[in-house]
Amino acid sequence: MNIKCISVGRLQANCYILEKDGKVLIVDPGDEFERVDSDINGDVVGILITHNHFDHVGALKEFISKYKPILYYYNINDEVSYDKLIDLKEETYKIGNFEFNVIYFPGHRNDLCAFYFKENNIMFDGDFVFENGIGRVDLPHGNISELKSSLEKLMKYDDSITLYPGHGNKTNLGIEKEWIIG
Repeated sequence: MNIKCISVGRLQANCYILEKDGKVLIVDPGDEFERVDSDINGDVVGILITHNHFDHVGALKEFISKYKPILYYYNINDEVSYDKLIDLKEETYKIGNFEFNVIYFPGHRNDLCAFYFKENNIMFDGDFVFENGIGRVDLPHGNISELKSSLEKLMKYDDSITLYPGHGNKTNLGIEKEWIIG
């Protein structure tokens, strides 16, 4: 699987383009539709949303309008009405040649989930864990108790997983566990 990261918008949120065998998944289309769209080489089969903050969903309607892909999203607000919507549960999903697990990690926001591609040993975790940091809890729908529980849950995952956060550089789960515990 090829992964391309494009930092978009004024908050420089990471939008990821995943390509495998001519099929494309987009993770968190936060802004700058034209810029992201120009880097897509393949058939967009799905959009994955880690959480419903404007910097992660700002270009969503434009991608839906152009590609009409399956949308994987949790805790839909009234603004999103779409006939190819998958309301996420913690389970395994397969679309095209992509297979991923959904893992809920509330705290930064009550709808935050990660997408774990076990075959590739990678996880897209939105604004949950960053390189040397964790997501804020002082915004609406943030909760420090839920974040602590989510961090405990994350500790059960393998140290070798590469994390692709919602902002900043990719990192390694083992390194971040040391930072979180430290």
